[in-house]
Amino acid sequence: MKLGQRLKAIADMVPSGSTPADIGTDHAYLPIYLVQQNIVPCAIAGDVHQGPYLSAQNAVASVHLEHHIFVRLGNGLEVVKPGEADVVVIAGMGGATIIDILRSCPEVTRTLKRLILQPMIAASLVRNWLHTHSWQIVEEQLVEEDGKLYQIIAAEPGESPAFETVLNEIGPLLWQTKHPLLQLHINELIKHLRGVLSAMQGSPDAVHSDKYREYASRLKELEDKLLCL
Repeated sequence: MKLGQRLKAIADMVPSGSTPADIGTDHAYLPIYLVQQNIVPCAIAGDVHQGPYLSAQNAVASVHLEHHIFVRLGNGLEVVKPGEADVVVIAGMGGATIIDILRSCPEVTRTLKRLILQPMIAASLVRNWLHTHSWQIVEEQLVEEDGKLYQIIAAEPGESPAFETVLNEIGPLLWQTKHPLLQLHINELIKHLRGVLSAMQGSPDAVHSDKYREYASRLKELEDKLLCL
């Protein structure tokens, strides 16, 4: 099984010998790769939709890994029993959805040793949730694939050190390590906020709102960080 750059970067964050649960597994490419490469002995592949669930079942059967990869149909972490997995991967969903999944089954979340999260949007919400729920960000990665930039966050139980609010947007470890794609990443964040502010300028009420001032302040902070690179 050959993975694209995004899934390969996620796979690289899975500890050797762990038991991961891939939530929203789609075709189970990640669990198949992890088992085939002898990174993990077994894995859980879960999906809430019948189509991807059946695709995952077929993919696992095609490589004869039914006794190592357990494909389950269900919503979020409901497919995992407490203590059954020690790593959870949630990739390709919005930040708010990822948070909903993590907090919907606290009896499972509290038994995990590592979270590997790849939010498509609202990564700052995910980082803030981790910080306020005693998860420490231990690794961050940026991956460019097919013209898109993806943020990947790994967190483990522990108190997170305080960092500037703007680093919730950028990623504290991405900033600390000065990731090679950091400038592109910050420019994309700036472009997005400028677009939001431009859209709000069509309404006088919006321009005078607290939300507009908040966005304008965040934009200034990002622009200042960009100048520091």
